[in-house]
Amino acid sequence: MITSAQLRGARAMLGLTTETLAAESNLSVTTIETLERDVSSADAKALVAARAALEARGISFLASGSDDAGGAGIRFKHWAEDGGIRPENLNATNDD
Repeated sequence: MITSAQLRGARAMLGLTTETLAAESNLSVTTIETLERDVSSADAKALVAARAALEARGISFLASGSDDAGGAGIRFKHWAEDGGIRPENLNATNDD
């Protein structure tokens, strides 16, 4: 089970509007807003659709305790395949 905070965070990480996520998951904006407020009161099929749309864009949802002792979270599945620079390697000389 993913949390509302994970959904909000994943959408923010991708820079998506609620409208874009709604369109990509075939849900209404109101349904996305409901999921982001309280997943426990939402339709399970809607949650699956929103999660699938975010995962298709490269988000990975982490369950509580799945990464050492950390809590539930999100991260990108893969780094850029186009030769992008990892965050720890960013500096003033490669800042475009």
